[in-house]
Amino acid sequence: MARIGIIGSEGAMGHALASVIAAGGHALSGGVDKGGDPAGLADESDVLVDFSSPQALEANLHAAIGAGIPLVIGTTGLDATHHTAIDNAARVVPILQTGNTSLGVTLLAHLVREAAARLGPDWDIEIVEMHHRRKVDAPSGTALLLGEAAAQGRGIELAANRESGRDGHTGARRPGTIGFASLRGGTVAGEHSVILAGEQERLVLAHSAEDRSIFARGAIRAAEWLIGKPARRYTMEDVLEL
Repeated sequence: MARIGIIGSEGAMGHALASVIAAGGHALSGGVDKGGDPAGLADESDVLVDFSSPQALEANLHAAIGAGIPLVIGTTGLDATHHTAIDNAARVVPILQTGNTSLGVTLLAHLVREAAARLGPDWDIEIVEMHHRRKVDAPSGTALLLGEAAAQGRGIELAANRESGRDGHTGARRPGTIGFASLRGGTVAGEHSVILAGEQERLVLAHSAEDRSIFARGAIRAAEWLIGKPARRYTMEDVLEL
């Protein structure tokens, strides 16, 4: 039985995580939110799961390092500075960071990478995502994860080959780019489609999330797996041994 602490415990994901922890026979060591003390929670936990905010990341990393325990990061909206901080912390403790903890999305990213590598640059890649009206970042962390998978398959950098938010007279599509489109509305938990469009044919790889519990289950499986691992940065693909 693992003692699992939740950072961001009062949010929708925090409540979902608490339910999965109880159902899985683990112990909820506690939770913190904005203004709380992650270091105190870390001292009482075997592993931390963070679904809070980018602004809280530095303190959460320091808490995990101070207690010498693993950290699963599911927070989205991270920038290059955040990723550098994660890389540095992962030299000391095991850290798994991902834009999506769903096991289905993890496998989808693997398939996208394989398809992009095998079909080649003549196939245009577009990523379409839809989420609930309250989501504040776009494209979603999952869409970016899938874009990175496609870019890796092609052996290119996503940042230099990304197109987002087309509007007006944009001209023809630039060859080799990876496009993103973000839709917002209703209570959609998460829908993602990766469209690979070739000459007279299209391949669509897609995933639909019906409830946030799928992300909670994946996050807790990742937390279980991360305990006892050596210090480095991990992904959900490591959990599934892809």
